[in-house]
Amino acid sequence: MKKIVAHLKLMRPANVITAVADIMAGFAASGLAVQWIDNAAHAEILMWLVLATIGLYAGGVVFNDVFDAELDRVERPERPIPSGEASLLSASLIGGLLLVLGILSAWMVSHISMVIAILVAACAILYNAWGKHQKNFGPVNMGLCRGGNLLLGVSAVPATLTHVWYISLIPIVYIAAITMISRGEVHGGDRSTMRWAGVMYAIIIVAILILAWVFYEAYWQVLPFLALLIYFIYPPLVKAMKSPEPSIIGMAVKAGVLSLIVLDAALATAFAGWLYGFVIILLFPVSRWVAKAFAVT
Repeated sequence: MKKIVAHLKLMRPANVITAVADIMAGFAASGLAVQWIDNAAHAEILMWLVLATIGLYAGGVVFNDVFDAELDRVERPERPIPSGEASLLSASLIGGLLLVLGILSAWMVSHISMVIAILVAACAILYNAWGKHQKNFGPVNMGLCRGGNLLLGVSAVPATLTHVWYISLIPIVYIAAITMISRGEVHGGDRSTMRWAGVMYAIIIVAILILAWVFYEAYWQVLPFLALLIYFIYPPLVKAMKSPEPSIIGMAVKAGVLSLIVLDAALATAFAGWLYGFVIILLFPVSRWVAKAFAVT
């Protein structure tokens, strides 16, 4: 049982739930969200895409620990691999199987979905092996993983990708901001990084407002979701600005990661209305509850 729990820790279940929210937001942008409950075919497409992102995200974060095994022995000895709860071989095998599961599940939707899944998996491996150590490219690399994940949801209707591909920039910027902040989790950060992250958050909020105004007649419905997003991400960030210590920065990172669900709910509302956005927001308390048992970072 301890071995099972250890490998679950490697998958960061609370984070995986946020990836499901990405798919649901992309699904809204594809135009299928309005009928997904009543249309069995649409519901099946969503199911396969959700399974795909579970495999891709879980596999990606498992490889994060695989590539960081030696570093974690010094900086995070409590993690499953350096503590001996999971072996490097078992983690590598599970990570690989999860990525294959993600790609095959995407293939059940379309060849385009499969190609996107392969690209997301490649971006995840690139980040873990090399990108995370690059000051400028690292945050962008991580953002590309999330942007691709959002487009995986859009690929429910492949033709839609050419019309709304640019929405992938929203998670790219958001995740880049979180990745910048997270670099201070071990040794502390600096205030200028926190300020830049705050600016990037603001750009995202404005972008979603514009999308809602362009794509949805009742654009005002997105406002409560954006207000909730601001409430969750800015107070921890302001604390980190005032005192950029590792523990406080860690809280800002955790808030940013879990609030991805709120971000996705706001984005989905911009395309499909508040009710669908509300369905996504229900994942938020689930993710926070799971985060109490499994580490987010």
